[in-house]
Amino acid sequence: MRQRLAEYPAVALVGPRQCGKTTLAHSFDGDYFDLEQPEERLRLDLSWPTLAASPRLVILDEAQAWPEVFPRLRGAIDVDRKRNGRFLLLGSVAPSLMEQVSESLAGRLSLVELAPFVLTELPAKAAQDRLWLCGGYPDGGVLEPKRFPQWQEDYLSLLIQRDLPAWGLPARPQVTRRLAHMLAAVHGQIWNASQIGQSMGLNYQTINSYVEYLEGAFLVRRLPPFHANIRKRLVKSPKLYWRDSGLLHALLQVDSQQALLSRPWVGASWEGFVIEQTLSALSSAGTRFEAFYLRTSDQHEIDLIVEQNGERWAIEVKLTAHPDPSDLERLDKTADLIGADWRFLISQTPRNVEGATTVSCNLRWFLAQVSPAGLARTKKKRV
Repeated sequence: MRQRLAEYPAVALVGPRQCGKTTLAHSFDGDYFDLEQPEERLRLDLSWPTLAASPRLVILDEAQAWPEVFPRLRGAIDVDRKRNGRFLLLGSVAPSLMEQVSESLAGRLSLVELAPFVLTELPAKAAQDRLWLCGGYPDGGVLEPKRFPQWQEDYLSLLIQRDLPAWGLPARPQVTRRLAHMLAAVHGQIWNASQIGQSMGLNYQTINSYVEYLEGAFLVRRLPPFHANIRKRLVKSPKLYWRDSGLLHALLQVDSQQALLSRPWVGASWEGFVIEQTLSALSSAGTRFEAFYLRTSDQHEIDLIVEQNGERWAIEVKLTAHPDPSDLERLDKTADLIGADWRFLISQTPRNVEGATTVSCNLRWFLAQVSPAGLARTKKKRV
């Protein structure tokens, strides 16, 4: 955040509601306005001439709630394009749903995404099980377990009843709630909008448009397929995941670790958790990356492919404490098809084993490699 503010006139910090954006913003010395509050909009309106000329940082929380502010920002920035670090915008909606950002602030603003907690931010050894069960929202139970799953149920209700309609989702709340439950049931599966549409009495175009809003609210992720000429037929549809495991578990009526481990879909839950932790850690490290999955018609599969800094990583996820050597052999064989530079088998193993390019490891160790220092070490090993 500090680096981006030093390089751009404005920075937008985006991420789901209640993930910690406001807490982070308050750590910066600036003039704060919550634009969801009418009195705060009036205060900003009356003080705008002074704020626009002030050297202090202006922090605008939930900026999408007051579109009228974006032309003002553009005008203030254009008066003095060389002055950086002037405005910090916070938003709970992806820029793809904020037309004002693309129309008014293109070239003037840098985007930073803030995710809920990543495992390496939690020091306790027991944190992984709690984080996987409760999800990463600071108030959702990862710090105070008794709040789960009631907090998640209330969070989803508020989004469905108020926020998503305000952001433009045309579905009635009852339809959105039903869709959320159906998306939880297909977590980790190949996305099939027609199948969901048939169950809900809607066409696939409508389902896809609704899911775009849920993606824009940082609730779900559609992981695209990897395309390569490998002389095998490839699955060409994305896979769908709930981004926060706590929200997924609340929707699927899981309230304890024991209950989670007894469910037949627990492997898909662990897979989605590891994928989201990985991508959140890469984003937090400021790494430019692209993410995919691979599945062929003859069942060769890689759960996550990450391309970053000129390297290709093949990542397989297994819910076991004792990975089998055959799992590594299968990963290596499939990774060879796409020319992966590094191959990681992530499980709950207590013992990490590093080979020349293939590694069997646990999640905490792997996320440490995703940090800027870890990426530098990995690059050095590769050389």
